[in-house]
Amino acid sequence: MLLINDAVASGKINWDDQVTVSEHAASMGGSQVFMEEGEQQTVKDLLKCIAISSANDAAVTMAEHIGGSEPQFVELMNKKAQELGMKDTTFKNACGLHIDGHVSSAYDVALMSRELMIKYPEMTKTLTTWMDSIIHRTRKGESEFGLSNTNKMLKWYSGITGLKTGYTPEAKHCVSATATRDGMSLVAVVLGGADSKARFREAGSLLDYGFANFAVKQGPQAGDIVGEANVSKGKADTVNVTVEKSMTFVVPKGTASGEPQYQIIFDESIVAPISQGQKIGILKYVVNDEETAEENLVAMEDVEKSGFPNPFKNLFKKDKNNEQTN
Repeated sequence: MLLINDAVASGKINWDDQVTVSEHAASMGGSQVFMEEGEQQTVKDLLKCIAISSANDAAVTMAEHIGGSEPQFVELMNKKAQELGMKDTTFKNACGLHIDGHVSSAYDVALMSRELMIKYPEMTKTLTTWMDSIIHRTRKGESEFGLSNTNKMLKWYSGITGLKTGYTPEAKHCVSATATRDGMSLVAVVLGGADSKARFREAGSLLDYGFANFAVKQGPQAGDIVGEANVSKGKADTVNVTVEKSMTFVVPKGTASGEPQYQIIFDESIVAPISQGQKIGILKYVVNDEETAEENLVAMEDVEKSGFPNPFKNLFKKDKNNEQTN
């Protein structure tokens, strides 16, 4: 789902593109929406099949559309995994069906889930759709096919925003569950659940623990003045600074009410000219004497370089004043 959204965002594909189902994609087993070879569906509807019904045939169809072939798309998947720091993950296919060497970890699934939900929050609408449908258009005519969401937490977990279930006999019952309460979003990943209900129950317990014991603390916001830096060789001696991106932190609830501690570190040499938005330092956030985050500090306005002094200018003013007194 992440790579599909990336491809749309980059302009490589469009939501309304018609995608043809190949013989290979139509042959996928496991969870599917029973598409036929030669059938066409839009990118939007294929993503809906993947997000709601965990459709393997739709996943492989989109893999071939974006990558040219499933193996080439798998290369893109592994490249993205490396970019996200998913050190325990190796993809071997596009749909997650069991094959030797196709592995991941709960932490890596959480990294991938977080990236999707932060980068494309609009996905929540599709991921939390309980029931929908697509239209099969084949040589036999048109027929409606119902989609039912495999994430049963949608029915009972408060604040649920997604995300995805999975099952193979080898991996057992798995889920990546995301939820938001009081401005804090969490991801809970359960792999190897004994049964479908167990994975949802355990994911709910993990999320409950997070919401009960942690809270979001808002830090400096982009545009707020957080300090003043000295500038050398500029028309102004100082420049106001702000954080490049607004800062929020997840902290234990026992410390959430305390005042945050910030450490501002300016670059050793800040010399004009300075451009608005130019990085000139960092701000570190400290909890219990432990650094938990940092953000770039940037200049809030331009500072021009000072020109060479003009002794003739002052001399001219002096002569003019003498003329006025004579």
